[in-house]
Amino acid sequence: MPAEQAEALNAIAGLDRDLLRHFGCKVVVEPVLNRQMVSFQANKVRPAYRWYKYKEAYSAALVEYLLDRGAVNSGVLLDPFAGSGTTLFAASRLGLDADGIELLPIGQEIVAARELLAGPCAGEALAALERWLVSEPWQSSPATAPLRELRITRGAYPPATQDAIRRYLTALQQESACAQPILRFALLCVLEEISFTRKDGQYLRWDHRSGRRQGKKVFDKGAIQPFATAIRTKLTEIIQDHSGAVGQGELFAAPPRPPGRIRLLNGSCLDVMPTLPAQQYDALMTSPPYCNRYDYTRTYALELALLGADEHELSALRQAMLSCTVENRAKDLLAINPAWRTAIEAADNQPLLQAILRYLFRQRELGLLNNDGIPRMVRGYFYEMACVIAEAACLLKPGAPFFMVNDNVRYAGVSISVDLILSAMAESLGFEVEHILVLPNGKGNSSQQMGQHGREALRKCVYIWRKA
Repeated sequence: MPAEQAEALNAIAGLDRDLLRHFGCKVVVEPVLNRQMVSFQANKVRPAYRWYKYKEAYSAALVEYLLDRGAVNSGVLLDPFAGSGTTLFAASRLGLDADGIELLPIGQEIVAARELLAGPCAGEALAALERWLVSEPWQSSPATAPLRELRITRGAYPPATQDAIRRYLTALQQESACAQPILRFALLCVLEEISFTRKDGQYLRWDHRSGRRQGKKVFDKGAIQPFATAIRTKLTEIIQDHSGAVGQGELFAAPPRPPGRIRLLNGSCLDVMPTLPAQQYDALMTSPPYCNRYDYTRTYALELALLGADEHELSALRQAMLSCTVENRAKDLLAINPAWRTAIEAADNQPLLQAILRYLFRQRELGLLNNDGIPRMVRGYFYEMACVIAEAACLLKPGAPFFMVNDNVRYAGVSISVDLILSAMAESLGFEVEHILVLPNGKGNSSQQMGQHGREALRKCVYIWRKA
C-alpha cells in the first residue's frame, strides 16, 4: 500500500476511534435484534406485509419493538422514507396516526392498495378477486392492452407470459374503480417470479434463458413461474390474508385500540418535509436508502414500467432520490432550501466525514476507484441526510424519539461509520443520542472489497435519538 494511502487510512481510523469513544456506552450490542427483524425476512409470514416482496423493508416486528422500547403509544408518527408502508401500517394498528413520504411509484401503489383493502371498497375489491380466481377472465381476453417497456426491461418475460400480462391488463379495464387497483397490485406482486430477472441490489440480474449476456458468470434463477400459476397463488394469498384464514391471521384480529389514520405524501422528503408544520410529530421511524450504490429505479424497473414510467421519468426519479447511487448528480441544497445552511455546516464541520471525503476524492485523482462517481455519491449522501435530520428536528416535538435503521459501508479500503457520522451530525442539529443499537452479527463487505482489502465485518445498527 502506498505511504500516502496508508497515512490517510490511519488518520481516518484514529478519527473513527475518537468518535466511537465519544459515544461510549451508547453504542451497545442488542441481542434482540437480528437480520430477519431489520429486513423483509420477518414479514414473509405476516399477512398483508408478505403480499409484495419489498426487499428494502424492515419488519413490522421491528416497528412494534421500537415503539414499545421508546414508550410511543399515542400521537402522530412520521416516516420520511416510507417505502412499502411497513412503519405506517404497523404503527396504525397500534393506534397511532402515521404520515409517510415516498418518492417511488411502486411504494405509493403498495400503500394505496393496502389502504383500499382496509376501507369501504374492500368488499367489492375482494369479491372481484374471488371472481377472477374462479373464472380467470384474462384467459379469454384479447391481448390489446399495451405493456410498456424500458430499455432495461426489454425482453424481461417469456413470450407467452408477456401475452398473458397484456390479456390480464385488458380484462382488468372492464372492472370497477375499486377492483382495478387491487388486481393491478396483484400483478405487480408477481412480476419478478414470472420474469427472467431477479432483484440483486444494484441492478436486475438476468437469467441466461433471456438471451441477455450479463457478465462472465451464467445466472440461472431456477423455476420461472407460469403466469396463471403465479397470479392464482397471489390472488388466493390476498383473499386468505384479508379473511384471516391463515395461521398468522393475528394482524387482522381486532387491534387493542382503533387503528390510527394513515396519510401518504408523494414525493421526495427533501421537498415535502419543509412544507409540514413544525413540532407536530411524536416520533419518527425510518430507514433511508443506504450509501451502498443501490439504484432502486433499476431494481424496481419492471414495476415502474408497468405503472407507466418512461425513460425520462425513470431518470428524473433517479436524480430526485437521496444520493445513494453513482449516477446521482450533486444537488444544490442551498438552492433547494436556503434554510439548510446550518445542516450543511454540520456536515462541513464533521472531522471524520471530511477526512473520508478527502481520501475518496484523492483516490479518484489517482485513478484508484472502480467508479469515479463514488466520492460524489458519498458526499451527497451525508449532506442530504444532514438536511433530512435538520428537518426532522423542526418537525418533532421536544423529547420525541427518532429511530433509524442503517448500514455502515466500505469503499476503496476505508470503512465508513455511517452510524457514528450521522449521530454526530444529529447532536449538532438538535438531537441527543440515546443509543446506537448494534446487531450481534455484522455485515460482511463485498467480495470485491474482500479481495482487495480483506474481510471486515461492518456494523448494522438501529439509532435512537431524541429531540432535545
